[in-house]
Amino acid sequence: YLIRGVGLITKPEDIGKIILKEVKGIPVYVKNVAEVTIGSEIRQGAAIKNGYTESVAGIIQMIRGGNAREVVNRIKLKVAEINEGKLLPDGLQIVPFYDRTDLVNAAMFNVAKVLVEGVVLVIILLFLFLGDVRSSLIVVATLILTPLLTFLVMNRYGISANLMSLGGLAIAIGIMVDGSVVVVENTFAKLGERLKAGESKNRIILEAASEVGTPVLFGVGIIILVFMPLLSLEGMEGKMFAPMAITIAIALTISLILSFTLSPALCSYILKGGSEDDTKLVARLRAPYDRWLHWSLSNPKLVVKRSLIALAASLVGFVLLGKAFIPVMQEGSITPVIVRAPNISLDESIKLEFEAIKRIMTIPDVKMAVSRLGRGESPADPGQPNESDPIVTLKPLGDRSLNQEEIAQQIRDKLKTLPGIELAISQPIAARVDEMVSGVRSQVAIKIFGDDLLTLQKLGAQISQILTKMKGSNDLRIEQVSGQNYLNIKIDRDAIARYGINVSDVNEVIETAIGGKQASIVYEGERRFPLMLRYPAPYRDKVDAIENIILHSPDGAQVLMRDLAEISLVDGPAQISREAGKRRLVVGVNVDGRDLGGFVKEAQSLIAKQVELPEGYTLEWGGQFENMERAMARLMIIIPLTILAIFFLLFMLFKSIRLAALIILVLPFASIGGVVGLFIAG
Repeated sequence: YLIRGVGLITKPEDIGKIILKEVKGIPVYVKNVAEVTIGSEIRQGAAIKNGYTESVAGIIQMIRGGNAREVVNRIKLKVAEINEGKLLPDGLQIVPFYDRTDLVNAAMFNVAKVLVEGVVLVIILLFLFLGDVRSSLIVVATLILTPLLTFLVMNRYGISANLMSLGGLAIAIGIMVDGSVVVVENTFAKLGERLKAGESKNRIILEAASEVGTPVLFGVGIIILVFMPLLSLEGMEGKMFAPMAITIAIALTISLILSFTLSPALCSYILKGGSEDDTKLVARLRAPYDRWLHWSLSNPKLVVKRSLIALAASLVGFVLLGKAFIPVMQEGSITPVIVRAPNISLDESIKLEFEAIKRIMTIPDVKMAVSRLGRGESPADPGQPNESDPIVTLKPLGDRSLNQEEIAQQIRDKLKTLPGIELAISQPIAARVDEMVSGVRSQVAIKIFGDDLLTLQKLGAQISQILTKMKGSNDLRIEQVSGQNYLNIKIDRDAIARYGINVSDVNEVIETAIGGKQASIVYEGERRFPLMLRYPAPYRDKVDAIENIILHSPDGAQVLMRDLAEISLVDGPAQISREAGKRRLVVGVNVDGRDLGGFVKEAQSLIAKQVELPEGYTLEWGGQFENMERAMARLMIIIPLTILAIFFLLFMLFKSIRLAALIILVLPFASIGGVVGLFIAG
């Protein structure tokens, strides 16, 4: 036989029957000195839906490398199965309040739309400029096959069809037909006369393709090289732009291969003849072009002079252009991050949050608002009970009367009158990206490093006053490092020595009485529950009650806590943040109505003039500005190296330093159009 002793606790009554000791032969049970009940974890958070009811909110996390659309679609099927099968009690339903695929699908639809429009426009232009249906169809074949083969390569190497990769494909649409156009046009021109002379069609096509092979190869290679600096970016910007650069490189490489394989093959089957004459459209455009070219060659000094003036003007314009990290994406949802006083209770915070969400729901263009306070059982997105980040889902774009910026301003106007809050308007994804970068959910973060918290607070207040007066400053917030109430129990070592009690004995009683201490574990099947010891609420929720807690000395004497320690309520730090081992305070601010780079440059100048940092205290600028500065600094190194590489390719092509330098010198003048375009686009 296997011998097994069974004595596990299975119900509360079993705990009550545990014997603590015997007094004159009479057992003293737990139930004689304590009340045994099924309790719950201390509540650390809450979720509020639409300002009228509390709810239970859950977050589903996707493992790294997963496909968001696939995962979410499978989740939706499971949610529908649960709801339709009425698997939850009392008619409860699972209602998604934030679905990342809504944004993904909208973005993908827009990019796909642009991609299709680009293909159509390129096809139209091909027919107009080539002037021959057969030649145009050959180039169109390259245009259609290149994206399809690009998708196959992307799938083979695990590159997802995301916003940036499809955006790269959209950018490359016009470029990917360049090689094929040159090959087909040269072939079409060669076939015109030489076929009549009785030459072999295949030989003519081979010679025509070989004739333009080198310039096409180098031309496409240089274009691919232009996008390579994006692969050198680090951090978040690297993860964003690398897929675009890789997709463009793949697409152009495939188009280059098709230009010298598919295009000549189709030419041999489809083209029946050719001509060196221009099409009607090209002939019409050539006349004014020839006049401009003749005038330029006749007045070279004047052309160079005017070009230099235009270049100088564009350089001035470039300096005046604003700088930003990346354009702000409209996510279709808004997150008003709300921070209250650190010492506020969860119950009071919930009460105030109800009022905030009710105000948000009065805005006509808001579809749903779900707020989460504090932290739940999952530590995936933690916060304090005084912090909340509602997710405000907007109505579909076609059903809104206002744009997203105007709705955000309405939310700001309705919430700013709430007492004792700090507010920062953001978006669900943007807020978390900002927080990952700088620790705060703001676009710009000024990090102050030093040893003394009071000095850090003083410097933070000075900086916030400067930022408040600046144009474009919005949603200013200072990291809360004070305002938390503390119950200090300062143990008197002389007093405890008189009674023979140790500091650890006092601390153990404090821990058990107020916070609760785990004594054992109760098993229920596969589930485990902690068995906690804790004083009833009336004996621990007031200072007087804590002062009257009884301790026992080694000789059995009863001693009150007040005789062993000084108990007082004091104000202390709400949190102490550190970065790289140094104490830190962050001032966060959003920028509205002006460029990020210009705002930070002005702020840096004002703070340098008006704020005097004590010895040992330093400032660092973080947030999106930190990403932008890092990317700019890296590009300032990589771009010159790329230009040098292009120069080397040109030298290999022309075998002449002068010709290669001449082409490189055109680059600054070509940038004039880019600067003008940025000004026009705003």
